[in-house]
Amino acid sequence: MFNIFGRKKKKFRLASYEIRPLAPGKGGCIATDMITVDGLKVALMYREQPDNDVDSGWRFLSGRESQSYLDEPSHSEVYDVNTIANYDPDVIPFLDAPIGSAFERTGGAGDFVEAESPPNE
Repeated sequence: MFNIFGRKKKKFRLASYEIRPLAPGKGGCIATDMITVDGLKVALMYREQPDNDVDSGWRFLSGRESQSYLDEPSHSEVYDVNTIANYDPDVIPFLDAPIGSAFERTGGAGDFVEAESPPNE
């Protein structure tokens, strides 16, 4: 099956009816398919200057993405932050952090710790 853009439809780990209001009203974000399709936990989250009025600036990665994976636009999508909070509720306590904040899980697991700075895009 393909979407209106001719891309293969993604099979998301969570169905729309499974999304609960865990972090409503936080705006949009970008997350990779490794989180929303493959079901991996968020290992790196950072907040950059928002791209527009509905963007929160949050970017969520599993930590397993290669540069070539990230360079392929079809591997990332725009989501409501609440959606990503449903995939990984551990991000919720950090969602009010200011622009320029970055958090990571050491070794991709465990608790989030503050990272030195957001990665270069």
